[in-house]
Amino acid sequence: MNLSATLLLAFGMSMDAFAASIGKGATLHKPKFSEALRTGLIFGVIETLTPLIGWGLGLLATKFVLEWNHWIAFVLLVFLGGRMVLEGIRGEDDSEAETPHRHGFWLLVTTAIATSLDAMAVGVGLAFLQVNILATALAIGCATLIMSTTGMMIGRFIGPLLGKRAEILGGIVLIGIGAQILWSHFAA
Repeated sequence: MNLSATLLLAFGMSMDAFAASIGKGATLHKPKFSEALRTGLIFGVIETLTPLIGWGLGLLATKFVLEWNHWIAFVLLVFLGGRMVLEGIRGEDDSEAETPHRHGFWLLVTTAIATSLDAMAVGVGLAFLQVNILATALAIGCATLIMSTTGMMIGRFIGPLLGKRAEILGGIVLIGIGAQILWSHFAA
């Protein structure tokens, strides 16, 4: 795979994380760049690891991974998104409550895993091609780091405009990403 194809793949794989990080940034109270970078690093590391895991699984058990990855991503994203929507609805009554300044580590890891399962499926496909999997995985991870950090900062500006509705919107975005993953599988 040439450099331009690798970069297109890398930025294409980072789009789910970008959309999710906008929602994450919008739900926080003026997230600092350090929080955006932290989120970008978590998303980037996981997005680097998942194609490597997929590549390894592709060598072992292609059929199982390709049959179930879309369902796993869908369930995780709908669960996380539904939780955000419910918290946003509950929070609308409590106008005194302060929005958090950062997301919990495990919440970010779970979101990153859910948005990176497509990269795992790509890794499975890459197992059958003559590609440098390490370079490709690093490119995907770096693109995700950049896009997620940028998404958090964009969310910082969108959040105050939306108020508590930002959490509801962020949850709807995660549910939409999950539905899109499932739709893509059945439409193919």
